[in-house]
Amino acid sequence: MKIVLTLGGNALGSTLPEQMAAVKETSKAIVDLIEAGHRVVISHGNGPQVGMIKLMMGDMAPISVCVGMSQGYIGYDLQNALREEMLGRGLTIPVCSLITQVLVDGDDPAFLCPTKPIGRFYTVEEAEKLGEPVREDAGRGWRRVVASPRPIGIVEIETIRALAEAGQVVIAAGGGGIPVIAEGNHLRGAKAVIDKDFASSLMARELGADMLIILTAVEKVALHFGKPAMRRLDSMTPQEARGFMLEGHFAQGSMLPKVQAAVEFVESGPGRKALITLLEKARDGIEGRTGTVIAHTNP
Repeated sequence: MKIVLTLGGNALGSTLPEQMAAVKETSKAIVDLIEAGHRVVISHGNGPQVGMIKLMMGDMAPISVCVGMSQGYIGYDLQNALREEMLGRGLTIPVCSLITQVLVDGDDPAFLCPTKPIGRFYTVEEAEKLGEPVREDAGRGWRRVVASPRPIGIVEIETIRALAEAGQVVIAAGGGGIPVIAEGNHLRGAKAVIDKDFASSLMARELGADMLIILTAVEKVALHFGKPAMRRLDSMTPQEARGFMLEGHFAQGSMLPKVQAAVEFVESGPGRKALITLLEKARDGIEGRTGTVIAHTNP
């Protein structure tokens, strides 16, 4: 099976020591899938990392450059951890990280309303002193926010395709990809961070993947999340998912983009499925034992 798998921030840690420890565990779950014979292309978030890089670099580097730096920083640790885990199991499959640019529309209305949280969490008192757009993030504190336009194309998609078809494990479109706007033959970096789930869904569609796996901090998608009436879902059709979204069940900037990205992928071709679950449950989810599956027909 051809799989595009996207890792949430919980799979990467928030600091350099945390990341180095986290990717060792993350690589075990990914290599389980590779060892089972699946062809895997990997993407990842970068919310904490890109914020830390921007804070460190200040005005020296625009946010698009910071996204590129985060791709290298995370990809370096992740590809080495995957290589080490595979060699430990007797697998000699090449792994590479690809600095990936993702096209956005310069007229996307998202540029007028920053919503994408990046960087560390602040108290409300700290956030008020930043002098930058901020928002409360899922009850965990306040964070800086930047624009999050929708991805419309992946510049290096043919390179990703060639590497994947050659049997390599590819890490691409990290952090949603470096956001760029086409100006003739020139690609201009945009002041934005693309949602990794939408970028991964686009990449999965363009690669003709069979499954999109979105790994997050919960085992299953839930209705009435965090409330006494909470109900975890084993499966949804795209039509059911759209109904749940209209009813407001999924939080903006949290579960909502994951479900939207999953639905877009499933509706893009016959037989395509998406899975949302915990990192350590990825293999169980593929085998139908857990997670929330989005497909045209409920199992």
